[in-house]
Amino acid sequence: MIRLLIVDDHPVVRAGLAGLLSDEPGFEVVGEASDGDEAVRLAAATRPDVVLMDLRMPHVDGVAATARIAGGEAGDPVPRVLILTTYESDDQILAAIEAGASGYLLKAAPQAEIVAGIRSVAAGQSALSPQVAVRLVERMRRPEPGTVLTARETDVLRLVATGLSNKQIAVALGIGESTVKTHLLKVFEKLGVADRTRAVTLAMERGLLA
Repeated sequence: MIRLLIVDDHPVVRAGLAGLLSDEPGFEVVGEASDGDEAVRLAAATRPDVVLMDLRMPHVDGVAATARIAGGEAGDPVPRVLILTTYESDDQILAAIEAGASGYLLKAAPQAEIVAGIRSVAAGQSALSPQVAVRLVERMRRPEPGTVLTARETDVLRLVATGLSNKQIAVALGIGESTVKTHLLKVFEKLGVADRTRAVTLAMERGLLA
């Protein structure tokens, strides 16, 4: 069962999401919050697996709340944060992911895309809407000096960007799952990141992934 906390300052939106997701097999909505500060408190109290986070809210916004939750303020284990918003500016996307979000989807996305994104994030993978992925690619820049990925590391990271698990990547490339993990650890070290989502977004920014 995937435990969900819904964070949005609009009661109608929260109610709609709660009704939609409560009817989905394997989902349980354990709380609703109207701003970022309440989200942090409820995340600590209810221990959700995934926090669905809006960005623009009064008092404490979604980026600040994401940083607090992803930083461990909500307790251990740390919930995964999936941004679900109507906004898709470059700065907002990057700020949310840098704060620790594991995915970024738009509220206008089809129900199936939102459900699949939640399941991906709960499983430790990333979830980016097609529109958001395009915006990140558009912000690609030249690699920083010294940052060079091998061909195999690039192959692995490209498959990570599509949402595949380590096991699926191993099958696709015909290598062992432990080898996939080794390649990812090297990528994390080279890019100075600690998770898959940030590795993908930073590699896109630097032009390491076409």
